[in-house]
Amino acid sequence: MSKYRYTLDTNLLIYAVDNKAEHQDKRIQAIKLLDEAVDQAVVLTVQALAEFYFATTRKNKLSLMEAEQQAADWEILFPLISADASDLNQAMLLARQHSLSFWDALLLSTAQRHGVKFLLSEDFQDGWKYKGIQVINPFTCKTIWQ
Repeated sequence: MSKYRYTLDTNLLIYAVDNKAEHQDKRIQAIKLLDEAVDQAVVLTVQALAEFYFATTRKNKLSLMEAEQQAADWEILFPLISADASDLNQAMLLARQHSLSFWDALLLSTAQRHGVKFLLSEDFQDGWKYKGIQVINPFTCKTIWQ
């Protein structure tokens, strides 16, 4: 059994650095969540960090150097896991069977193979389960760390 119980979706990482006025509540919640996550059994996917870097630099939320530094900081705080060929194949099947985006399906497949039990994300239905992983929307759920 994996020692990692949680992983975070890219959207939480992006909210933590988003300075848009309409996202301030989520930014505050995301920063608090990440601060708490340091003391929990949390792992990040290489995919989530890559998506973070791409999205924040493409949308000019961060400069290239700022995004690189933030990703490097999270690499120090959280162990990283990455997808392999079996995750790719499972993700394609999962995307087709559940009408998920490929990237969400790849995140789930990778987390599942690594024994993660909870995915924190707002991109899925809160409480949705897939092969032992339960989705928790941290913006609507009062109890996150179980």
